[in-house]
Amino acid sequence: MARPGMERWRDRLALVTGASGGIGAAVARALVQQGLKVVGCARTVGNIEELAAECKSAGYPGTLIPYRCDLSNEEDILSMFSAIRSQHSGVDICINNAGLARPDTLLSGSTSGWKDMFNVNVLALSICTREAYQSMKERNVDDGHIININSATKYAVTALTEGLRQELREAQTHIRATCISPGVVETQFAFKLHDKDPEKAAATYEQMKCLKPEDVAEAVIYVLSTPAHIQIGDIQMRPTEQVT
Repeated sequence: MARPGMERWRDRLALVTGASGGIGAAVARALVQQGLKVVGCARTVGNIEELAAECKSAGYPGTLIPYRCDLSNEEDILSMFSAIRSQHSGVDICINNAGLARPDTLLSGSTSGWKDMFNVNVLALSICTREAYQSMKERNVDDGHIININSATKYAVTALTEGLRQELREAQTHIRATCISPGVVETQFAFKLHDKDPEKAAATYEQMKCLKPEDVAEAVIYVLSTPAHIQIGDIQMRPTEQVT
């Protein structure tokens, strides 16, 4: 079902980072359903290849293109954007979804754990944002959209997105920037965070009715479908039963 307001995105290209599962996979699927070309990237692409085959056999009007990319490596990111430029002209929508969680607290965490999180959650997001903007600018795309999916470990992203919005205004462009901040979403995230304590991970999702990845994908479609004169700056969404 084509959603009102999504027609203008048909056949245009969206990049979704962290597309191998959870929110990223749900967002990639939703965009393919709306007729977009989607480059879904992750460090391992087996799951994305399966999702691409599913989308094709379901007869969705768009296409999903798996791309292997280690977002902690700038050279990998730059070569991905270069490949997109040569094969598909460029990026019209950039959805920075990839996120890393480590149980490294401020008082007792390891510096290497902090660096790993910062490299993916903040630096990779910033590099992808810069490259996506340059891709839009060089092709005179003035209606592009950059969407950052926030999480508990990515508070810096909220400030970054607002800074980006202001820079886009100063550049006198109509490219929009949005931050989506979901609460607890039922994915594999907790199992990666508490990889040595699967019971604790499972309890995260059993204590309440959590958000589903599709709920966040729905928010992405809503943001993209708004008329060009409307900018949704920030969406905060969480399970009704979530306390903090």
